[in-house]
Amino acid sequence: MIELLDELEFSRWMGMAKKTLESAKGDLERGDYNWACFKAQQSAEFAVKAILHGLGMEAYGHSISALLLKLPRDFDSSRIMQEAKTLDKYYVPTRYPNAWSEGLPTDYYTQQDSLQAVKYAEKIIEWVISTWKSLSEEKREGEK
Repeated sequence: MIELLDELEFSRWMGMAKKTLESAKGDLERGDYNWACFKAQQSAEFAVKAILHGLGMEAYGHSISALLLKLPRDFDSSRIMQEAKTLDKYYVPTRYPNAWSEGLPTDYYTQQDSLQAVKYAEKIIEWVISTWKSLSEEKREGEK
C-alpha cells in the first residue's frame, strides 16, 4: 500500500494538465493543428507527472510512455500505453522546422491528427484521475 500521497502536488500538476488540454482544444478550433498535437502531448505528460509527483517519485523527461514505466508495477498502464506512444511522437516535430526536410510543422498536421491527439490526452488524463482516486480511497481504507 502507498504510505503517503501528496494531494497538493498531484493537484498542481493535474491543474496544469487540464489547462493545457483546454489550450490544445482552442488551437484545434483555430486550425493550429501542430500546436494542438503538441499541447495534447504536454497535457498528458503533465497528468502522468502529476501521479508520479503525488507518489513522491521522480518525474523527469518528456516521454509519456517512459514516465508510465516509472510507476510501480501494480499500476496497469497497458490500457493507455498505445496512446502514450502516439502522443510521444508529437513532442519535437510539431514545433521545430528542422524536424522536417522541408516546410514548416504546420504543413504536416491535420484536423484528424489533432482530434486524435486530444482524445488520447483525455483518455490518459481520465486514467490518471481514476488511478489517483483509487489510491486515495485505498489509503483512507487503510487508515480505518
